[in-house]
This record gives sequence, structure tokens and C-alpha cells, in this order.
Amino acid sequence: MKFPSRAPETGFYYHYKHDLLGKVNNYAYEVLGVGIHTEEECRPEDANMIVYRPLYPILENPYAKKSFFLRPSEMFFDIVIKEDASFLRFTKITDAKVIAELEAIRNELYSE
Repeated sequence: MKFPSRAPETGFYYHYKHDLLGKVNNYAYEVLGVGIHTEEECRPEDANMIVYRPLYPILENPYAKKSFFLRPSEMFFDIVIKEDASFLRFTKITDAKVIAELEAIRNELYSE
């Protein structure tokens, strides 16, 4: 197994597409950890995947609450260039008020 050379802290993140004027949870995610591929013979870029879930409603599917998103570790940390500006693909949310709002949203979305 290949363990990652770096991993994001668990917690809440905004994707670079987050609209500051939109809802607090648009393009907001909770990072849960890093998935490590258990097979030695996988593509190198698939060896480590960031495991996260959206904090906005997704498809009405009976498995939605038990589903997670995966993104290759290197892609998670990428810098995105759009319209001659560069952005981190994901930015950790540190504002305590925003975190409290996102925790409430998470608890509502993922309660069973």
C-alpha cells in the first residue's frame, strides 16, 4: 500500500467554484480523510483518494446519505487557472460561524 505524502486536515472546505454571494453551503464539502488503495497494482494516481461529502443536497437516491465523493490526492491540492487567475481547488474553512452553520447543515443532511 502506498500512503500519501500529504493529506488535508479533516473538516470543511470550499471548492473554488463557491459563490461568496450564494448560500453558505454552495460548493461546500466535509473532508473525512484519505482512502488508500489496497492493491499494489493500481494506477499511481489512484493510490490515494481524498474522501469527502457534499454539504448541499444531491440526487434523491436511497444511497445518497451513505455515498462519498473521491478525488485523487494530487488533484485535491491542485491550483486551478481560470480566466487568468489561479485558485486552490479546495480551501479549508476556518471561520467559526461558517463552520457552525455547515455543521448544522451536515447534521440535517446526514442524520438517519
